[in-house]
Amino acid sequence: MVKAAFVFAGDCWDSDGLKNRCAAGAIYNYTSQLTEFSSSSSQYNLTEALLFLSHFVGDIHQPLHVGFASDRGGNTIKVYWYNESVNLHHVWDTSIIVTSEERFYNSSLDDLVDDIGQKITEGYWKNETAEWERCSRDDLACPDTYASESIKAACKWAYRNATPGSYLADEYFLTRMPIVETRLAQGGVRLAGILNRIFAEGRIHNMAFVDA
Repeated sequence: MVKAAFVFAGDCWDSDGLKNRCAAGAIYNYTSQLTEFSSSSSQYNLTEALLFLSHFVGDIHQPLHVGFASDRGGNTIKVYWYNESVNLHHVWDTSIIVTSEERFYNSSLDDLVDDIGQKITEGYWKNETAEWERCSRDDLACPDTYASESIKAACKWAYRNATPGSYLADEYFLTRMPIVETRLAQGGVRLAGILNRIFAEGRIHNMAFVDA
């Protein structure tokens, strides 16, 4: 039976068995570091913390970053993407996005990003963003939720019909592209929400700039 929910206390381990070493742990770590933005004596490089937080919030929304350890999140599953030999993880990291750019956005990443932004602020996802951004218990970040969603998406969409040696083309691409775009949108909305909570209006006047 596949576990469909991520619980930080029991599930966050790296490949060497070290506890709290996972994308969720990194999000908690760098979020905590950034809360020291108002302290001139902070021991942390806050520019670095911001960059890493952005990176790991993106990572945790890619379903195969929370995939099975046995196949390294799809890295050992070799497939064909429109006759190009790749691994399944690469399909979800890169191939679906690049194919979407080429087919629907005249090979322009900027146009794809603009379209996702428009759907967030004015279009398809406008009424969902408040729920995406919200964290239970008023936490600054809630990576358990993000990871649990990715586990479900990995099982329902990423791994399905993608066994080793599979030829993945239009049927796979057109049904998975909306999932990828939704996860990109959710990641962006949630990163913005995390940063808004950290740098809350009532605290920003205390900010002391720390050399990077």
